[in-house]
Amino acid sequence: MLPWDAELAGRLERHRIDSVLLRDNPLGDPHERPLWVYLPPGYDDDPGTRYPAVYVIQGYTGHLSMWANRTPYRRPFVETADAVFADGRPGCVVVYIDAWTAYGGSQFVDSPGTGKYHSYLCEEVVPWVDEHYRTIAGRESRAIAGKSSGGFGAMITPMLRPDLFGALATHAGDAQHELCYIPEFGKAVRALRDYDHDIMRWWDDFRSRPAFTKPDDDTLLMMLGISACYSATEDGTPELPFDPVTGTLRPEQWQRWLDWDPVRMVSRHIDAVQSLRAVWIDAGNRDEWYLDLGAEAFRAEVAKAGLPDDRVHFELFDAGHAAIDYRYPLALAWLALAERLAR
Repeated sequence: MLPWDAELAGRLERHRIDSVLLRDNPLGDPHERPLWVYLPPGYDDDPGTRYPAVYVIQGYTGHLSMWANRTPYRRPFVETADAVFADGRPGCVVVYIDAWTAYGGSQFVDSPGTGKYHSYLCEEVVPWVDEHYRTIAGRESRAIAGKSSGGFGAMITPMLRPDLFGALATHAGDAQHELCYIPEFGKAVRALRDYDHDIMRWWDDFRSRPAFTKPDDDTLLMMLGISACYSATEDGTPELPFDPVTGTLRPEQWQRWLDWDPVRMVSRHIDAVQSLRAVWIDAGNRDEWYLDLGAEAFRAEVAKAGLPDDRVHFELFDAGHAAIDYRYPLALAWLALAERLAR
């Protein structure tokens, strides 16, 4: 496999969106955001043809340019997605979203701690894409997909906006929060001893030096960032869901995290779940954050909600959490079939 860029059968167009909703966000992050739009082979051949769209979102600390990253012996998703359609499979427009924040991510939710990233996606990006490209502008022809935090976003967005998204693919998405998050709380408490139990003192230190040069940086960044997304106060202050000295759960803040658990959300959005045309759920069976169990739990809940089995692909495969990008084109190919995304 050649270690440099390959020519695409389709093409990738790169834009910048000036977001009204992200202006004056609490972290002072840019309101102009990059947006990539992939057009399948043949898009220019027939100006009367319209295409389904698949929106792709990233995991925590992911940013848009990382979609083009090339690792040894693997192609980036931009190329493997193109390969899905290069052999004549009916094409889709693929939209690559940026939702980066100073804390490393937004969880694709609206929060006073980070900004209105859910609204940005749904109220600004989707209409912009439909206006500028020949997409089929209906929920039956629109899907969302992602891994890890992106998988979380892919699970919750169709529940919150069933008018926009009728299908999803989640790869090791954050779910069953008591399993994927609580084991990290104890690690964070121990690490905060070096900062007088104050995560903002760690944040000041983190920004003063090269990133990820201390062993607990990953854990503390996730705790700060997810707290900003799930349990920030109205003035934007992130509140940890545990006592930073003892690790004891703080019931009010922890409940706010649980309220965002996709497994628990299903029962509150049964009509939206029942309306889904296609749901891809997968995870590695050795996932370090137990997201294989989260996948099992989410699968059980959508079945309990009444989603027919023939609309669901569920799979556990031999892997951990990292380096599962080879799964993305499998889900894309599955979603692209006409019985899943209307044409």
